[in-house]
Amino acid sequence: MLKNLADLTVAPAATLLDTISAINKGAKQIALVIDADGRLLGTVTDGDIRRGLLRGLLLETPITEVMNSRPHVARLEEDGQEVMTREIPQLIHNVPVVDADGRVVGMYTDEDLVTPLEISTPVVLMAGGKGVRLYPLTKDVPKPMLKIGDTPILEIILRKLKSQGFKNVFISVNYLADVIIDHVKDGAWLGLNVTYLHEDKPLGTAGALGQLQGSVNEPFIVMNSDLLTNVDFRSVVRFHKKHQAKATLGVREYTFQIPYGVVNIEGTEVESISEKPIHRSMVSAGIYALDPWVLGLIPQGEYCDMPTLLDMIKSNGQKVSAFPIHESWLDIGRHDDLNDARNNLEHWLDY
Repeated sequence: MLKNLADLTVAPAATLLDTISAINKGAKQIALVIDADGRLLGTVTDGDIRRGLLRGLLLETPITEVMNSRPHVARLEEDGQEVMTREIPQLIHNVPVVDADGRVVGMYTDEDLVTPLEISTPVVLMAGGKGVRLYPLTKDVPKPMLKIGDTPILEIILRKLKSQGFKNVFISVNYLADVIIDHVKDGAWLGLNVTYLHEDKPLGTAGALGQLQGSVNEPFIVMNSDLLTNVDFRSVVRFHKKHQAKATLGVREYTFQIPYGVVNIEGTEVESISEKPIHRSMVSAGIYALDPWVLGLIPQGEYCDMPTLLDMIKSNGQKVSAFPIHESWLDIGRHDDLNDARNNLEHWLDY
């Protein structure tokens, strides 16, 4: 049982932003909302917050707007193994433990299972790009092999996957493929099973996935290999399955401020003026969960990017879901991004 819950508890007056900080600090994908006497008022998961953000709620919204006020709980006298064996099939991975007065005394987690769950979900890392914007650094080194400290970006990603329980990894390679293969090999030294998808020519962000037809029979993760993120990919898989989508697209909020007063005009009449407004949009985070069904849509050996594949899925009348990512995330596409990562070594090397 987890007993030190200080990092993942919030007061009922907390905001979404406060609770995101608690979830990230507690590292259990959940926050507990408790009153001044330590009584459990509700729970908030990553999924609760992501659904709130998709509904258009702001980060300043009170957490009571999204919390689950009737969470599953365990009594102090219940056995952790029995509780988690009961709850895991319902996709509940953390269960607060309360005393007779409803006060929180601990929390049962996956770790209370004697036999940990094995994650068979395959992960595909797209590592075939040339990294043109990072030239000349990528003249002799593929972008995924650029180092953050002493560790290549790709190795950081692989180690994070391993720490979350993933084992089966496919890596799509093309440009300077030998550099990647010579370093990663079959992945055994990392505790992984690594298989390579070889592109004889650039096939786009989805084209190489066609090679997986017939070899993957469950939902799988696809991720660009130039990303550093602390997202829990298990939560992406759970979200994808829960929403019964054929594809799930990881998205992030992107904000920018127009440095001028924006004038709204009707004909020749000024209707209103907004001083330096902030615009918010959801952008692709380069992380996807896909059903094996989608592999049949990909033309063999032909170029296909991910937006085209998602459009084909929707054209077939199938569901594409959005998974909001609020965790740390960095796309290393430019020199400034690489320098940012290198200046924050401890944050990204925490696995």
